[in-house]
Amino acid sequence: MIAHLAYATGSPCPTLVLDADTVPETESGLLEHLAAVRRHLDATGNGHVLKIALVRPSRHPMFDLEYRFVQALPGSVDAFDLRGSCGHSILSSAVVAERMGMLPRLSVGARVRVRVLNNGDSVVCEVDAVDRGAAQFTVHFVRTKAIPVTDLLITGEPRTMVAVDGELHEVSLVSSGNAYAFLDARTVGIKDPDALFAGGEELFDTLARIRAAVTDHLGWPPGGAFPKIAALLPVEAGRIAARAISVPSWHPTIALTGAVCLGSAIRIPGTVPWRVAQELGCPDSLEIITSGGRTAVTADVRDIAGTPTLSWASVDRKRVTFQGSIPLEPSASATL
Repeated sequence: MIAHLAYATGSPCPTLVLDADTVPETESGLLEHLAAVRRHLDATGNGHVLKIALVRPSRHPMFDLEYRFVQALPGSVDAFDLRGSCGHSILSSAVVAERMGMLPRLSVGARVRVRVLNNGDSVVCEVDAVDRGAAQFTVHFVRTKAIPVTDLLITGEPRTMVAVDGELHEVSLVSSGNAYAFLDARTVGIKDPDALFAGGEELFDTLARIRAAVTDHLGWPPGGAFPKIAALLPVEAGRIAARAISVPSWHPTIALTGAVCLGSAIRIPGTVPWRVAQELGCPDSLEIITSGGRTAVTADVRDIAGTPTLSWASVDRKRVTFQGSIPLEPSASATL
């Protein structure tokens, strides 16, 4: 069995891409198989790879690929979270799928239509550039049916209060691409982007504890990867600074799904991102400033019968590099 690695610039780690037809169909069998894969990764110096993508040619006529994301969790080789998605891993899967013969050769202007099995998302990866071993994309998260932006609110409320050690924190819980908790960094004592990006263990611990409180508030299993959390600050017209927690540390930039979620959230009246955006003149498109670079996102929100409604959100200039293949030992394929 052969696994493949690809890295999307800005991601915390490469994605290990597997042919979904070569792994067990049952969840218990799949997790046992992936634990064996992780043991092999650890043994070959690739234990830092915590993103796994399962792909196959789509069985649905509207899509090219079916994709399932698995977030490997640190601390144990048999710990995984199957609930969320990963935009960087979707792009990595498109690059690998071409090499696996699941897709025609990528070319400028080509569009790879991906069906995300984790959450039902429809994602179109539009090829902007191709060179040896790499490709650059614009990524479109397309709603099969336009949705009122308020339907993206996980609790139905634009803001939610959670308690940490007797202190209340205000967050907005939004799900678009992935589930996120957004908070204004100024509410935890961070006044400017330099302080946000320089924040160390104390800030990380504060955000991690707020995220744990959100998980408990939602009744979601503790110890997983979702919802994610990001702290925000206004910068200037059309620009918001963001810092997010990934698995198991700070995200080097912001997740592609995080950009989509934030770009959508600034269009939901009353949310923390909306209020931050209002300070900047309520931009229709957004540039997200992080310590590792900038990400541009546009959300198509239109007024339909008096209701702001989301049709799609796009992120551009995402580059993916193929990093090679890994033969897996028989022990990693024992459940086949």
